[in-house]
Amino acid sequence: MKLSLLGTTGYHPNERAHTMCLLLPECGVMLDAGTGMFRAAQHLKGPELDIFVTHAHLDHIIGLTFLFDVIRHHPLDRVTVHGEATKLAAVEEHLFAESVFPARPPIEFRPLRGEVSLSGEGRLTHFPVEHPGGAVGYRLEWPSHSMAYVTDTTASLDAAYLEQIRGVDLLVHECYFPDQKADWAAKTGHSSITPVALLAKSAGVGRLVLVHMDPGTSDEDPVGLETARQIFPATELAYDLMQLDF
Repeated sequence: MKLSLLGTTGYHPNERAHTMCLLLPECGVMLDAGTGMFRAAQHLKGPELDIFVTHAHLDHIIGLTFLFDVIRHHPLDRVTVHGEATKLAAVEEHLFAESVFPARPPIEFRPLRGEVSLSGEGRLTHFPVEHPGGAVGYRLEWPSHSMAYVTDTTASLDAAYLEQIRGVDLLVHECYFPDQKADWAAKTGHSSITPVALLAKSAGVGRLVLVHMDPGTSDEDPVGLETARQIFPATELAYDLMQLDF
């Protein structure tokens, strides 16, 4: 299975990266709809798209307003946006308010209730993570491969979602700050590098890819990759348009 990273940074885009938007082209699944959404048309394979949003903060949903351009370049028979009911209601009420964005794209909103079936005998489950306003993470698995996506939360070894990510082949996890700014991570509901690496090691995942890093820094390595690799060697920094096989 291939995962295309259309947007990998946090909070706001910068000169090198757009906000969170991950795409599984083979099964028509998108994880979050940040500013990287504009790239989707050139990567989509089929006529249907299921978008799973983690929460309703603008950097994760603003790309929904880009769908007209996506559909113009890659026609879609169906677009369904999945998420917690309260978050979807907020998107409908505010993002697509008549005075803000009156021309609503042809999308259906579907609240998360239980397991969701994916093409190729796959399944998707969701689980809560701690973040101001609330958010969810996702686990996607097929008979021979699996991944988890966790963003906008503060990683720790006693995180309630540890069991939900256990044993996945690929963990895509946020890491907004280096350890020197762990206090800011706690204040803002984000993660610093060492707890993320320790979590990946404890959960026995195969590979850790770090996303949602601080867009306010121009450093090529804004979090301290070697710190993570000393704990969990199979750690990588994400970048826009990165392709991951798992």
